[in-house]
Amino acid sequence: MIANAALAFAAMKIPRTLRKALHRKPEPAAPPEPDDAALFREAIGPVRVIAAEAPAVAAPKPQPDTRRHDDDEAEALRETMRQPLDALAYAMGEVLEFRRDEVPPHTLKRLKRGEFAVQDELDLHRMRVDEAEAALRVFFSEARRAQFPCVRLVHGKGLRSEAGPVLKALVDRVLRHRGDVLAFASAPAAQGGTGATLVLLRGR
Repeated sequence: MIANAALAFAAMKIPRTLRKALHRKPEPAAPPEPDDAALFREAIGPVRVIAAEAPAVAAPKPQPDTRRHDDDEAEALRETMRQPLDALAYAMGEVLEFRRDEVPPHTLKRLKRGEFAVQDELDLHRMRVDEAEAALRVFFSEARRAQFPCVRLVHGKGLRSEAGPVLKALVDRVLRHRGDVLAFASAPAAQGGTGATLVLLRGR
């Protein structure tokens, strides 16, 4: 009896809404939302593993075509030879030219083009400076006696000399100080180019 009375008393104290909540069955939990990876796998379906292929061996680089390079070099040389001598030589500072005031400019142009017939020539190659200077004195003395109006001096370009174009510089200095020299200029390519000098001499 006492126990029943206690239970009845307790029931009287608990509100009705609370008693309904105590006796209500728990609602089932909502299923977890699928993650992105699961959605991706579901979309693409079963995955088949493909065996990786061995990397292809790189083909060797082609060797340079030396024949084509040589052809290009030869063509460049031919193109250089086709250019006017003045344009090339002046750019390189190799041209020699000089005329006295009494010589008209067109005469110097004719000399540079090689339009005067050459009566004699002196080759100064492999000479020392003192030997070359002595040879020049003798050569011009004989040329004047023979009344040669135009002669050629071959001195080279000095490309193989450690001291530079020594003989060429000697020719330039000597010719400028000789009274019998009217004009001189580097020869055209067909007559030696800047490795030779054409000289116009004064008559008697």
